[in-house]
Amino acid sequence: MRHETVRSDITVIGGGLAGVSAAISAARLGKKVSLVQNRSVLGGNSSSEIRVWVLGATGLGVNRYARESGIIGEMLLENQYLNPDGNPYHWDLVVLEAVLKEPNIQLFLNTNVYEVEATGDETNRTIHAVTGFMLGSERKIRFESPMFLDCSGDGLVGFLAGAQYRIGREPQSEFNEKWAPEEADNITLGSSMFFYTKDAGHPVKYIPPSFAKDITKTAIPMKRVFKSGDSGCHYWWIEWGGEADIDTLYDNERIRNELWSVIYGIWDYIKNSGKFDADNMTLEWVGSVPGKREYRRFVGDYILTQNDLENQTQFEDNIAFGGWSIDLHPPEGMYASEYVSKLFCVDGTFQIPFRSLYSANVGNLLFAGRNISATHVAFGATRVMATCSVMGETAGAGAALCLDKGVTPRELYRHHMKELQQTLLWNDAAIIGLKYEDQADLASKAAVTASSHLSKLELDSPADRFALANDVAFLVPVEPKLGSVEILLDAAEDTQVDVEVWTTGKAENYIPHTLQVKDSVTITKGEQMWVNFDLPWSPEKAQNAFVIVRENPHVTLYQSQEPRTGTLAFIKEDKANISSLLTALNNDQLVVKWSMKRLVRKPFCFRLVDETAAFKPAHVADGYLRPYGGPNMWVSAPMHEGREEWIELAWTAPEKVSEIQLIFNDDVNEDLVNLHYKRTPFDVMPELVKNYRIEAYVDDAWKTIAREDDNRRRKRVHRLSDGLETAKLRLVIESTNGSRFAEVVAIRVV
Repeated sequence: MRHETVRSDITVIGGGLAGVSAAISAARLGKKVSLVQNRSVLGGNSSSEIRVWVLGATGLGVNRYARESGIIGEMLLENQYLNPDGNPYHWDLVVLEAVLKEPNIQLFLNTNVYEVEATGDETNRTIHAVTGFMLGSERKIRFESPMFLDCSGDGLVGFLAGAQYRIGREPQSEFNEKWAPEEADNITLGSSMFFYTKDAGHPVKYIPPSFAKDITKTAIPMKRVFKSGDSGCHYWWIEWGGEADIDTLYDNERIRNELWSVIYGIWDYIKNSGKFDADNMTLEWVGSVPGKREYRRFVGDYILTQNDLENQTQFEDNIAFGGWSIDLHPPEGMYASEYVSKLFCVDGTFQIPFRSLYSANVGNLLFAGRNISATHVAFGATRVMATCSVMGETAGAGAALCLDKGVTPRELYRHHMKELQQTLLWNDAAIIGLKYEDQADLASKAAVTASSHLSKLELDSPADRFALANDVAFLVPVEPKLGSVEILLDAAEDTQVDVEVWTTGKAENYIPHTLQVKDSVTITKGEQMWVNFDLPWSPEKAQNAFVIVRENPHVTLYQSQEPRTGTLAFIKEDKANISSLLTALNNDQLVVKWSMKRLVRKPFCFRLVDETAAFKPAHVADGYLRPYGGPNMWVSAPMHEGREEWIELAWTAPEKVSEIQLIFNDDVNEDLVNLHYKRTPFDVMPELVKNYRIEAYVDDAWKTIAREDDNRRRKRVHRLSDGLETAKLRLVIESTNGSRFAEVVAIRVV
């Protein structure tokens, strides 16, 4: 056996999406990182070994403009281009390539950490090293570093280091959580395994193994829908191991065997019961590694609770957002006689504090993923992988800044929190509600002009007709005021149409909150009529308006041929149209009722009579990197053949420029699915700028200093090795990936 010692600045244990994002984040900040993974592939539950698709704040379809940016955003965009069919092995490569591109990361696959060296008493401990064994290579490796990140999911490193942790459910009395039990217990969410099938093109027999379970003797066939051609994602409910007498860690093999017995029993039922058209179907793949949902949750300086999520608590140390529902499954899993998940959807996204990402008693330990400092109930929403990834990005950046400052994570929170937040924003991390503010950013001091901007919101290219059988709505940015609104509609007979304008409450929310103004117009029978509604509203600050058109069986609206940045369409769904999992618990939640699922990229035809300033060029330097109370970006007028659109920064005197950072619009309202199937009809987001160049005004002439062709990324950084002095910079948009508008979220210059 070979004995080795590896020294680095930061050791990250766990190669799921939290660990991968943590390692990349720290490496990009100049730190040498050891990334240690006990499997042969990266990606954790999203890898080809387990095949859970990546979910986050957009996953249930109730949150708007909520797809995660930052490192996970980069991977999802890359996967959309390289792997549009959702092949699990191609996703493995996307994650692996993201790591291999970072020269500061040393990757150790198949390396199982089993030993931790730590000193100190139970209130103040320090990790000095961890040791792992590389399977198949007989290498025993000791990893030394001043900072450690436990992104292992199960939390083995923190446990061995003596970090405080919890398992199971807290009592209701501790945090006053409505969904907590009266008494504490050891109940957790169970583990799952998937299977894939395919059509072999000829009859295939199936003889089940001896251990296959006869599922007709269980509650499963009565509570679940089976289809012979379904992919793995349809069988997320094959779950077991959450009951108090089963431990999802120590009983992992027992859980795997039980899941296997049910999978092969389900396939026996599909193939041999005669109830399905499955003669030519065969098993293509069956998982062998249970996908764990829950085990240890570490204790940080703050424990995130159900109340924080429901109230959308605003944290001074806001470093990431989540948006998945509080999603808790019955302890019996697939054997539950009444299988209804407890789901609660918050009114919008919720904030995650930095204090939940470091140990309360181990001074050099941070964590990210499903093991963060949260109650069992709050964990029900933070556990999904895109959310784990954005927390990992923060933990990696936090560890890097701790080393730069020579401080612990707690001291970083107390004395350097704004710097961490600004560092994350500079790297386009997924944070909502915070502005980028840096005196070194020259763009914030520039006068910003453009060739044009979208001043009139007019969606007047009708495509599909939409019967007004339900209340519907559309979202529009209001800057500085709303006046008359024209809506395109048909009337089968003379009738009255009622329209209302509501605020959305919090700037990150997209639901009706407070009624501001309404108008009713009596119209005569006719087709394709532009009807004017007088809706004067001048809010104190720029914000979104939620414009509701009330149900009318005699009226038909029109949907536009193309989406328009800054606008969204909604339909108030009947109870029967809401997912069965949500029906029991969520019918009274506005965020669930006001659905976009049937209207994505199909806005209603309307025209705002007054001009809007919501897309003016100055927005590229307003500090916001995501929609928040408005689109927060520059959008040009419609582009025309042979005419380029441009946006210009000008200073009163020449400035020394060494780096230009561009953030383009990639429509963070669009949900991107990494595995199993493709939802979007395009490989590159149409709103992304495709071909562009950057020009500097030098010696009384515009000179091209950088250009990019076939861009498909949201964020681009152009570094000028020798620097450049100029009083003017110009970004020239030559073409997009499909949109008729040039759209830029931010320009930053140092």
